[in-house]
Amino acid sequence: MGHLKNYLLLSILSLLACKQETPPPDILSPAEFSKFLVEVYLAEARMNSTALQRDSAIKVFAAYENKLFNQFNLSDSIILKTQQYYMDHPQQLEKIYDSVIDTLNLREKKLQNRPADTLQKENRIRKPESQQ
Repeated sequence: MGHLKNYLLLSILSLLACKQETPPPDILSPAEFSKFLVEVYLAEARMNSTALQRDSAIKVFAAYENKLFNQFNLSDSIILKTQQYYMDHPQQLEKIYDSVIDTLNLREKKLQNRPADTLQKENRIRKPESQQ
């Protein structure tokens, strides 16, 4: 009978451990966070492919970052809370980064199959719209 109790206790504990914690309402879903991260990495890649000095690149990237926050209707506090939440939940964070990597790989494959003149136009850095 003691083995049965131990088995039931272990079964209950494993069910509780597998229970998905519901994220707080003020953080991005995994899909939203993945989409945001893809855009951040693309912006960073554009910055790295330019001949801008480091301090100039940082200023231009800051403008892109503000544009992304506006595009996604986000504040930096939401991004910080989201990052912290997923850092505290590494299994979910791993799935998010798997999605980011898959998306970036697909985009890279699509770019490799495009004509060179189209790529040159897309790789140019465009000035972000000024914030008024």
